[in-house]
Amino acid sequence: MSKIMGKLQSVFVVMNFILIAASVIALPIGARHRRNDGGYIFATTENLTTWPTGWAFMLSWLSPIWTIGAFDSCLHLSEEAANPTKAVPFGILMSIGSCWLFGFIIMVVLAATINPDLESVVGSNFGQPMAQIYFDAIGKNGTLGLMSLLFIVQFLMGLSILVAASRQAWAFSRDGALPFSSFFRRISQRFGYIPLRTVWGCALLAAILGLLSLIDAAAAQALFSLAVAGNNLAWLLPIFARVVWGQKKFKPGPFYTGDMFSVPIACTAITFLVFGILLSMFPVGGPDPTPQSMNYTVVINSAVWCGALIYYFVDARKWFTGPKITIASEDLTEEQQVAIREEGLEVRGVDGEEVGKTTSAER
Repeated sequence: MSKIMGKLQSVFVVMNFILIAASVIALPIGARHRRNDGGYIFATTENLTTWPTGWAFMLSWLSPIWTIGAFDSCLHLSEEAANPTKAVPFGILMSIGSCWLFGFIIMVVLAATINPDLESVVGSNFGQPMAQIYFDAIGKNGTLGLMSLLFIVQFLMGLSILVAASRQAWAFSRDGALPFSSFFRRISQRFGYIPLRTVWGCALLAAILGLLSLIDAAAAQALFSLAVAGNNLAWLLPIFARVVWGQKKFKPGPFYTGDMFSVPIACTAITFLVFGILLSMFPVGGPDPTPQSMNYTVVINSAVWCGALIYYFVDARKWFTGPKITIASEDLTEEQQVAIREEGLEVRGVDGEEVGKTTSAER
């Protein structure tokens, strides 16, 4: 099943590129008699909010922040990857780089073909500005075709995220960090050694959360904002800890930017992640939101973060000892055993034996 999913991921990538190519080719051709000029594309700004124009420009960063939000998916599949110490960093760079390049191309094409009356596009009767852009350029039939392809690609993207989320949930369950960990940590040998229970668990949870969109759009949007604020915090904390407390312990891997650039890049990343978290908390419409237009991101995220901290300090700290080694002690390399001893860890392998425990004699 893992091999099949790996091949399907390649199909999903091809489908994304087909959608990009179709849009980039069809929109300029369909709007050839009314394309916007370079001045409109690169030098015109319009503010449809009640925020000052400068801050409205800053809020526009939410679009790329959302777009590159799943670049860490390959990290969650690292235990199933060949040569992960090189493949995973390369995959992250390729993900962000391709999003930047093709995202820039798409934005230029959209700006060149969009109706300059932006209010009519945003307030489209279709309920989707992208559908209105397609309709204005290529008509009804072309819009139906490309929007159908867009829906398919979005579904495939959701499937990819489900795969990554299931592996992340399994890793937490393996370490005993989730409720019902003993149930979800089981691996299905029948389906090719995959975490089948966490796959279905994540799918069921996603379906339940998706129902919020039918109940209250503001609540659903706040919950989905965890994809930005929650992810940003998850990426920020280990980078911050490494720069502030872990410099002496840090050991570069095969993929390393060097002593000269490593810390500056880390500091830049921390600054941008903090910026993204704060940005996601603001109501996009203006400084005086209604209950319907209010951004409840700060409420949802604070509840999750504070709840996790309370859970840890009240109960989890009594039994959670950190990541567990899931291979037999004799399968560890000498280098790995030395690293474990240096940290003074007491980790149990699958055979129940304590691995890497530092004894008084060894000290």
